[in-house]
Amino acid sequence: MSEHLPALQVVVPLLAAPVCFALRNAAFARAVCLAATWSSLAIAWTLLRQVLQSGPISYALGGWPAPLGIEYRVTVVGAFLLVVVSAVASIVLLYDRGSEQQRLPASRHYLYYATFLLCLAGLLGIPITGDLFNIFVFVEISSLATYALIALGRSRRALLAAYSYLIVGTIGATFFLIGIGMLYQMTGTLNIEDLRQRLPDVLDTRTVLIGFSFLVVGTAIKLAVFPLHQWLPNAYSYAPAKVSAFLAGTATKVSYYVMLRLIFSIFGVGFVFATHRFDLVLMPLSLAAMLVGAIAACYQDDLRRLLAYSSISQVGYMTLAICLANVQGLAGGIVHTMNHGFTKSALFLVIATFVQRTGSSSVGSVAGLGRVMPLQGIAFLVGGLSLIGVPGTAGFVSKWLLVLGALEKGQVWVAVAMLLSSLLAVVYVWRVVEKLYFGEPVASASSEDGESEAPGPSGSALWRATPTALLIGLVILLGIWTEPSAEVALAAASELLGVAR
Repeated sequence: MSEHLPALQVVVPLLAAPVCFALRNAAFARAVCLAATWSSLAIAWTLLRQVLQSGPISYALGGWPAPLGIEYRVTVVGAFLLVVVSAVASIVLLYDRGSEQQRLPASRHYLYYATFLLCLAGLLGIPITGDLFNIFVFVEISSLATYALIALGRSRRALLAAYSYLIVGTIGATFFLIGIGMLYQMTGTLNIEDLRQRLPDVLDTRTVLIGFSFLVVGTAIKLAVFPLHQWLPNAYSYAPAKVSAFLAGTATKVSYYVMLRLIFSIFGVGFVFATHRFDLVLMPLSLAAMLVGAIAACYQDDLRRLLAYSSISQVGYMTLAICLANVQGLAGGIVHTMNHGFTKSALFLVIATFVQRTGSSSVGSVAGLGRVMPLQGIAFLVGGLSLIGVPGTAGFVSKWLLVLGALEKGQVWVAVAMLLSSLLAVVYVWRVVEKLYFGEPVASASSEDGESEAPGPSGSALWRATPTALLIGLVILLGIWTEPSAEVALAAASELLGVAR
């Protein structure tokens, strides 16, 4: 059974989705969904351990060896992302059994679980496949499911947000597919390892350069790289609580993985940075995202939009790591996928709890809740400190590695820009903390589009608190016990750069 774990990583949630649909019962569908997500986490953890011990794992589907057949290839960075995605999905799904999709009647909640599993299967397929076209296929599976999940939000604006994301996502997918076609035209293969070997003979052709451009732009749209980020604030703000928490911790992270594979595994550092100086484009955009996203978050009155713009800023840190193109900096970007994923998912769940209590997601609506709901207040404080990068939290580890990478390249000004972005994070985090602990409670308000968020606790308080506590516990654990995640990230960065450790 262990030799088939790469296939089972995708097959388990993919087969569980139609099972949920066939059961047509919310309770049974929830049980199947939980079993599938936690099984996926166990498989991902096992694969990561195997890769660290024995090196990359190649799995030929259908018995056809690569490059003729489809290959699943588990690398260190891929296995790391598998753990992040499956862990976020497993923990977030525990949140409040009474908060299933509001637009679905209770008799059809099983459809929510089936769609969630399809999205998870797509997200897990991206880091594990060794075929460039199958990356596109899995991106589309996850995207189609994501559009449906976002549209299930209580606010009518959720439909518009889902439609906007669909249009932008389709444009990004089209760019990506055209790029794949151009590479196939020049090399005759879609296997990533085979592409790496064949591309050097045709790297100086215009077709390859244009193909690279299409692939990068398509991936950048999915990653929400500034200024291609416009879909993200509305998608995160109007999606249901669990969906926002799930997407914030996973969607941009797997897109970041695709960007890493394109630049370091397929085209190579020499072609991307030495020959065509892509860093002269990506570096300014990364710094702009870090600062503009943080400034925009400072001016948001809606807590969910505040966190969404914060995510845009955090994506800037990850793309900055690509520009550094050294082991320390790249490891900082890789470990940031985990640290930011856990932190932001926890914060979205905390905000969901506040909204259930007050009926509003405005910053002013949480006034005094830190004294009324002390555990949730502490959870937001710890998550906010991680966004800032305070020592003792997970966010510090990745930012420290990024600073080391910038200093290694002699780019002190990059470290200064990171410090400025962190200071701006202090501003928008403190705005909420100040309201939580020093504000006077106000009457519940309706949401900004006029639809009440159904104030008051719903479901079991234990089920609402458990996933938040688990995620915040991981944020603290990864901030204190830094060696495991940092060592894996360093190994992944060394693998991508092709250097020995």
